[in-house]
Amino acid sequence: MKIKVLGAGGGEVTGSAYLVETDKARVLVDCGIFQGGREAEAMNRFDPKDVSSLDAVVVTHAHLDHTGRLPLLSKMGVPAPVFCTQATLELTSLILRDSAHVQEMDTMRLNRKRQRAGMKPLKPMVSLEDTEDIIGRLIALPYDQDFQVAAGVKAYFAEAGHMLGSSCIQLSIEENGLVKKVVFSGDLGPKGAPILKDFEELHTADAVFMETTYGDRDHKPLDETVNEFVSIVKAVVADKGKILIPTFAVGRAQLMISILASMFRAKLVPPFPIFLDSPMAIEASKIYFSHKELYDEELLEFIRVKPLMDDLKSLKMCPTAEDSIAINDVPGPMMVLAGAGMCNAGRIMHHLKYNLWKPETHVIIVGYQGSGTLGRRLVDGASQVRIYGDDIAVKATIHTLGGFSAHAGQKDLLNWFSHLAPARPKLFLIHGEDRPRETLGAIIKERYGIEAAYPELNETIIL
Repeated sequence: MKIKVLGAGGGEVTGSAYLVETDKARVLVDCGIFQGGREAEAMNRFDPKDVSSLDAVVVTHAHLDHTGRLPLLSKMGVPAPVFCTQATLELTSLILRDSAHVQEMDTMRLNRKRQRAGMKPLKPMVSLEDTEDIIGRLIALPYDQDFQVAAGVKAYFAEAGHMLGSSCIQLSIEENGLVKKVVFSGDLGPKGAPILKDFEELHTADAVFMETTYGDRDHKPLDETVNEFVSIVKAVVADKGKILIPTFAVGRAQLMISILASMFRAKLVPPFPIFLDSPMAIEASKIYFSHKELYDEELLEFIRVKPLMDDLKSLKMCPTAEDSIAINDVPGPMMVLAGAGMCNAGRIMHHLKYNLWKPETHVIIVGYQGSGTLGRRLVDGASQVRIYGDDIAVKATIHTLGGFSAHAGQKDLLNWFSHLAPARPKLFLIHGEDRPRETLGAIIKERYGIEAAYPELNETIIL
């Protein structure tokens, strides 16, 4: 058995993709896109030798860094089926269509500049046709059941607690009369997070490929973060101010909505106008609302008392541009949840342009802000920013809340691995920068006596 690291190795956090090759089958685990940096476009091109004869693809969850290269398989004429959970199928369809649309729009704008410069036009990495083709090959499998995905290869999807439909995948691989189990953690969520169940414990593995995104630290406790959020909202509402929350459309938007519902039910603050100003977040929320079987017991009990939307009668969905523009005329107190989550695109840019210079505005940052983004400049205390060609003074109050992460911190990563450690698997630490994965590896060696390996990008591992 060989496993080739085609992404999220060598200190890379994005581009998750692992080619499992046996004497009978070739299965790709995840097919994510590399994000950030000038080299990403070149890195996203598959070598045809790696993927041309795939028998199947299995996907841990819907985020682009785990699914974004799937349309490339269609573009290359690779006919393999793609297996995932039902919720992952629905969210992947939404996310891939949005990604293809963004690529086409970005390429169109770039080609207008190239045309004026007398240069040849470019094509997007993938087309809408490529995307629709691969979406048509997504096949939903249930959690907690072995299912044969290729000759001699069975896949078992276990709850990962990271986002709706997320899973760890345990492959049972038969070769030369022996069955070996290889576990891919996917992205793991923190224990006790709202909405989702905690990750499922796995106990059997001959090899483990484990994510290490936050292997060197823990997040601020969620309870503290929620209390801080409640305090900010109460104060701003009392002052009739405006709250802007840059929100990732899938996961973070739904988390904020659920927290607001619980605040209103507990009468911590009187209901006030809330605008979900993101077509993608609206569609993602519909998917979240339709999968109550994946909720944790706390949320199930909450909605047994009465439906979530009964507490959210002041929430307005804003699918159209006209809906978004109309928000400018709404006085405080009010709140806008809009993408993009790092303030680098989308409708949040317009709301920031029209409100950052007003002292009564409060911006609550609830997610990671990448280097160079407008969100990062706000977090770092910029007194002036440039938005759509205009210089905007930052008179608003900027709040940064760091405890809403959907990723497991060091403590929870160790907890997840502790259930596999007695099996003494070979351990490969992936999906993390060098410091987090080496820090986690050192603790695992000290605690369990298991020496971790740190695979490089395009390295082939022989098991």
